[in-house]
Amino acid sequence: MTTPIVRTLPKPGRRLAVLISGRGSNLRAILDAIRTGALNAEVGLVFSNRRQAKGLRTAKRYGVPTAVLSHRAFRNRRAYDARIVKLLREHRVDVVCLAGFMRIVSPVLLDAFPDRVLNIHPSLLPAFQGLDASCQALDYGVRIAGCTVHFVDETLDSGPVLLQAAVRVHDEDTHETLAQRILSVEHEIYPRAIGLLLDGGLRRHGRRVLLSGAAERAPADMPTESGRRPTHAR
Repeated sequence: MTTPIVRTLPKPGRRLAVLISGRGSNLRAILDAIRTGALNAEVGLVFSNRRQAKGLRTAKRYGVPTAVLSHRAFRNRRAYDARIVKLLREHRVDVVCLAGFMRIVSPVLLDAFPDRVLNIHPSLLPAFQGLDASCQALDYGVRIAGCTVHFVDETLDSGPVLLQAAVRVHDEDTHETLAQRILSVEHEIYPRAIGLLLDGGLRRHGRRVLLSGAAERAPADMPTESGRRPTHAR
């Protein structure tokens, strides 16, 4: 077996785009982290494929530019993503954060922002990919659920893991209560993971994301709702 090459990921600029399709609660968590100084970044654009997305109103309350573009007006995913890339470049975006963006992105967007497209998913990947992950976890009978921030690749919910956090499943949990507790932890770790990327010092060893340099000197991870601490970058 060939040993994977360890490579250091380039340190990106600090101007973010957040892509949403719905209520934008993780968008709000990112904006709040920036406002309090917990995250040293700027959101240059909030983009949605749905005009009715509630997160667009959140963006406007924070004074962040917004753009809406329906995928239905384009012949295929690549053409749609090419238009998104044009918008992102017009707004001088460095890092793309998917936050409930209900579209699989194509290589057109990924190639434009290599190792700079992040997503958050409500499970401990690679378990329970796709929609309704917390419902999948509860129905499967797991005792520990959680959430994952990962780099996006061409396959659904399969990119290298940057940060994960565990959430204990209670006997009395319903789909709704478990999903809400996982969401609360998402709001903690997504800004944290974005900060790790922006601060530099991340390395890739095959699929493993390693910390070095400035990232190794970062504060300890925040506790989850269960009192445990989330797993660091893998």
